[in-house]
Amino acid sequence: MNKTGLTEKEVLKNREKYGTNALAKQKANGFFKLFIDALGDPIIKILLIALAIKIVFLFKDFDWYETIGIVIAILFASFISSISEYGSEKAFKKLQEDASKIKCKVKRNGQIKEIYVEEVVKNDIVLLETGDKIPADGMIIEGDISVDESSLNGESKEAYKEAVHGIVTNKNKVFRGTTVYSKRALMLVETIGNDTVYGKMNLELHNDSPDSPLKLRLRKLAIIISRIGYIGALLVSLSYLFSVIVINNGFDPDKIMQTITNFPVLFGYLLYAMTLSVTIIVVAVPEGLPMMITLVLSSNMKRMLKNNVLVRKLVGIETAGSVNILFTDKTGTLTKGKLEVTEFLSGSMKHYYNEADLFSYPKLHTIVSTSILYNNASTYSNDKIIGGNITDRALLAFVKKEPIKPVQKLKITPFDSKAKYASTMIDNGNKVTLIKGAMEKILPYCTQYYTEEGFKRPLANKKTIENYINDRAGEGIRILVLATGDSYYGNTFKNLTLVGIISIKDDIRKEAIEGVKLVEEAGIKTVMLTGDNKNTAAAIGKEVGLLTSSKDILLTSDELNQMTEEEIKKILPHLKVVARSLPSDKTKLIKIAQSLDLVVGMTGDGVNDAPALKNADVGFAMGSGTEVAKEASDIVILDDNFLSISKAILFGRTIFKSIRKFIICQLTVNMCAIFLSFIGPFIGIDTPVTVIQMLWINMVMDTLTGLAFAFEPALLDYMKEKPKKKNESIINRYMFGEIFFTGIYSAILCILFLKLPFFHALFRNDTKYLMSAFFGLFIFIDIFNSFNARTHRLNLFANIFKNKVFLAIVTFIVIVQIILIYFGGSVFRTVGLTFKELQIMILLAASVIPIDFMRKLFLRKKGIIGGV
Repeated sequence: MNKTGLTEKEVLKNREKYGTNALAKQKANGFFKLFIDALGDPIIKILLIALAIKIVFLFKDFDWYETIGIVIAILFASFISSISEYGSEKAFKKLQEDASKIKCKVKRNGQIKEIYVEEVVKNDIVLLETGDKIPADGMIIEGDISVDESSLNGESKEAYKEAVHGIVTNKNKVFRGTTVYSKRALMLVETIGNDTVYGKMNLELHNDSPDSPLKLRLRKLAIIISRIGYIGALLVSLSYLFSVIVINNGFDPDKIMQTITNFPVLFGYLLYAMTLSVTIIVVAVPEGLPMMITLVLSSNMKRMLKNNVLVRKLVGIETAGSVNILFTDKTGTLTKGKLEVTEFLSGSMKHYYNEADLFSYPKLHTIVSTSILYNNASTYSNDKIIGGNITDRALLAFVKKEPIKPVQKLKITPFDSKAKYASTMIDNGNKVTLIKGAMEKILPYCTQYYTEEGFKRPLANKKTIENYINDRAGEGIRILVLATGDSYYGNTFKNLTLVGIISIKDDIRKEAIEGVKLVEEAGIKTVMLTGDNKNTAAAIGKEVGLLTSSKDILLTSDELNQMTEEEIKKILPHLKVVARSLPSDKTKLIKIAQSLDLVVGMTGDGVNDAPALKNADVGFAMGSGTEVAKEASDIVILDDNFLSISKAILFGRTIFKSIRKFIICQLTVNMCAIFLSFIGPFIGIDTPVTVIQMLWINMVMDTLTGLAFAFEPALLDYMKEKPKKKNESIINRYMFGEIFFTGIYSAILCILFLKLPFFHALFRNDTKYLMSAFFGLFIFIDIFNSFNARTHRLNLFANIFKNKVFLAIVTFIVIVQIILIYFGGSVFRTVGLTFKELQIMILLAASVIPIDFMRKLFLRKKGIIGGV
């Protein structure tokens, strides 16, 4: 086989024939496409229908201001939603572009050349060295390497690859996206781009994700509101027609018949009844809700980015807050993702936890550091550790830096996963062989050990050391034995001197323990999926706080796959750890959990995790993970930290609560308006507010109130609540009670204010002052009710200063409203009130606070402590 590589002419020919090594990218939605998708929001659909009815049927009596208000609400909500998601996708695309700028070394024209991965073509010969990412699928044609294939198959164990001439087998086959651990080899590229295993998995992701819980809940809400609106519209239309046809005619059958047979008059009545119907539908629909949801999602997206959480899809934030069960990887998420030396045990059974502890014994320190430094494939370069496998790098990090004294390396036997050891003969004045490896390969041949003073002594406590090693291995710790010999032995050892025992571990992140605790307290089932064996998985599960009681279940992949779906469903509430897990286990568990109507979260970083990330309701990809995993995810955890996942869940819950608070606030006012519209015709009240006033009221209810609730603080108390069920309505019993009770009270207060002579007398028995005060009353009821909606607590000021935007907006509305009362003039139909009249109006509006306080107190006495 020609190993000089392709010529430039052959490269061009192969590129034209077989294509490039670029992966298919999921077509990013343009701004216009995102904008059209945003118009598909369930609430916006109702508004569009109402708008169409007004334009088609009621053009003659067109209410331009109200129509403009609806159009602004629709366009603003859709625009903000589109621009936020478009900006998020642009930021993610930038991350992808930066990550794709990986280079590899190829042989072309007989020379080594460095090129971008996407420029690799079929039949290229690639030079693979320690730390390299393999750029395509191919086979080893020269040399041998150890490869980390965990990103493809989830196996944490290194795979050994070597040249096997004549045939393609698992021994010489390597795959794109995997990493070279150690050694050096030449690879012949056989498959590129989308035809690689990596590329095929990437293509599988180009499907639609399941609808988010928020979308499902909004769809249900839209159905409920539309029904209320249609019923309300029908009742108001019938009440109006009954009023003008029957009541106004004094119940006289002849006059009633004359009115019915007078088609021009009847048509006018029917047209006005239709106007009232559309008005009721518009009033019933919280047109500010789509805008508010967009505002709350986009504002929290920016806050989450500061907490190392990049949200790719806006609804992913809210979905995170609805998670019932979370399947999580171990490596890099619960653990640090890198091996560290946690302990050194000398032959005299003394424990040292870092290099500084060894400084007290200079002779032993020199022996240990020499053993680690010169029998190691890693080296320091500009204070950074490069080369070697993860074990070598962990050992080198323990001794920090090389000794000044140069040492000549005479013979080297690199680490081999089959031989389970590595050795180097050095000449530092005396020829000595440094050996490291597995206990069973080295300890049986040790006859002596080094004391703390550097002397050799007979090794009499070998059994004690073996017991120690077995105990540590049971705790999920990797053990290496260091020894020296007087000559180079090749594959056989004798008369070795024990330097000590090294304990290496992928340490649990301290924040992960806190994160798991936080997630468990939130009522979310956390299941760890790991490629480790059962003993190691159990040790990590206990340390991280997942395996805490006898009811907690740990299964291996084999045990899991021997069970039926029904059996898995029964044990799922107690399943905490799956050892030796395979990629197929993740997808299987996700589907079973979703069949139980659970909202499923999944974390992952490898190509093998991508299908599971895509199928989950919300996928969390690690920032250091593969691009395929990130592409499949909804949220990217930039710092690979489990605690950041718990923060994403907290923000998701906060967002859902903010949406519910806004719904309470807006639907309470809508309830009041519907009640007024229904009762009004019977008691002589037609339109107590003008069109211009309604435009300001809509701005207060929709835009400003939505903005105020968008910045509600993320309180840790929310993590102590049970997760919401997937099919739970967006309006719960607590909310319905508050909306109905306060809405009806507000409507009755408004009717009494307009009809009772007592209130007329308070405002000089002058309609213009009364109507000016009514405009203020309606706005201030909304302001005070927003304080009620903010919290289920009796103390309305709880955590109020954590949302300074809320206070600023309320202050702004109050100032503008007072200005409008005194300086609105004929445009806003207002006249200046006396200070006493202003106080009376504000006090009447403020009565919604004690009324709601009594409602909350009543619920508490009944033992019903609800909330949003």
